[in-house]
Amino acid sequence: MDPAVERFLLDSIDTVPHLEALLLLFQSPTTAWTVAALAARIYVQEKQANGILEDLTRRSLIARNEQNPPQYQYLPRSPEQSALLDRVAQTYRTQLVQLTRFIHSNASGSVRDFARAFRLKDKD
Repeated sequence: MDPAVERFLLDSIDTVPHLEALLLLFQSPTTAWTVAALAARIYVQEKQANGILEDLTRRSLIARNEQNPPQYQYLPRSPEQSALLDRVAQTYRTQLVQLTRFIHSNASGSVRDFARAFRLKDKD
């Protein structure tokens, strides 16, 4: 697997549903998704979908529109981010089993968040 894709998955993706949600929003950038619509599309409960969307928003991978109910869309931060997500999407299409095993084999999201806090602190 592409090392840049691996690094992105390690740094930004906690679960396969996180990746599926991000790729869905990335591949339909003109669509604003509600929690309910996303939950139905990726086959998770609304509570889980809400957590996923909030995680992705906090990591600046997607944006929340302050509608009622809130809606979420992919808004690229840079051409580099979009190019990387193109590679992630390609890997998802061509190496699904390897990619999902990679995500499942990594530490839990809370452990990674804890580690991220220290990396961010070290950069200051």
